[in-house]
Amino acid sequence: MEADFSEMRNELQSRDSLWRRIQLECQQLHIELLKIKEYKDMQEIQIKHQSSPVQLTGQLENKNTELLLFAESQECQQEELNKIRNHVYREEQSHRSEQERMKTEISDLTEELHQKEITIATIMEKATLLERQLKMELETKDKLLAKQQLLELQYQVVKSENTHLKEMV
Repeated sequence: MEADFSEMRNELQSRDSLWRRIQLECQQLHIELLKIKEYKDMQEIQIKHQSSPVQLTGQLENKNTELLLFAESQECQQEELNKIRNHVYREEQSHRSEQERMKTEISDLTEELHQKEITIATIMEKATLLERQLKMELETKDKLLAKQQLLELQYQVVKSENTHLKEMV
């Protein structure tokens, strides 16, 4: 995303730079146009005194054609610049929307992870409690088993004594 945004920023800067160059060229052409008009006016004055009307008409037509071509070129450049600006604006809007969507998704995933961590902690607590209970039950059973074995041993001893006494009688 950052790379796309950086690329878009670079493209926007490049286009902005192009726009500035175009504006500068337009200013320069405008200055040239003013000079041409001034020159044309001077020529008209000189032509009135020196040149033939046919030659002057041709020169005027050439200058008028140049001026029309310049104006058309300037309009095309303005249209292209407007298209570029609109494209960059749409790209920026799209990028912002995508960033917001990703922020929301990250927030949702973070919340889900938090809930899972809580669940795991609860399960671990229950497992620890069950382990303690199991240990206590095993200790109790071990004690009962030891008592039972002691009782069996005592029973065997008593039985043996009884058998021994019966044999003596």
